[in-house]
Amino acid sequence: MASKLRRWLREGVILLLLLASVMLIMDWWRAPQSPAAFDTTPLHTLDGQTVTLGALSAERPLLVYFWASWCAVCRFTTPDVAKLQAEGQNVLTIALRSGSESEVSRWLARKGVSFPVVNDADGAISRSWQIGVTPTLVVVDKGKVVSTTSGWTSYWGMKMRLWWAGV
Repeated sequence: MASKLRRWLREGVILLLLLASVMLIMDWWRAPQSPAAFDTTPLHTLDGQTVTLGALSAERPLLVYFWASWCAVCRFTTPDVAKLQAEGQNVLTIALRSGSESEVSRWLARKGVSFPVVNDADGAISRSWQIGVTPTLVVVDKGKVVSTTSGWTSYWGMKMRLWWAGV
């Protein structure tokens, strides 16, 4: 019985290592490329503010969340991003080709989420970052990209990335 348990444990560890390796390779392969001067480029939020990623990330790490209203995976990630924002984490989101500002605002209201949103209606911002997958999460600290991931990420995964960037 003990040998069977050890074998299962060993196989479980090997499976977890393989899964982690595949995830790291996929993140590396799909990683967005930050455009030149991305930290000083003015961005306009739905609530009328003009911000820069450099200024937002000067004091503490910033989670930049590229999402879309039509993205199935974003439906699971968006509430977690809103929860981080509500807890006081530094968050900015970019809505990729999700319609006009009023359409994005209505979508957010229907979903009951609230966070700062930059509407990328024509996809220009996302193209400049070479975003190929939604959702994509980028952690920026002091105007530099320190972490990226794409696809589904858990609440704790996002929280740990922000914590790690601030260490």
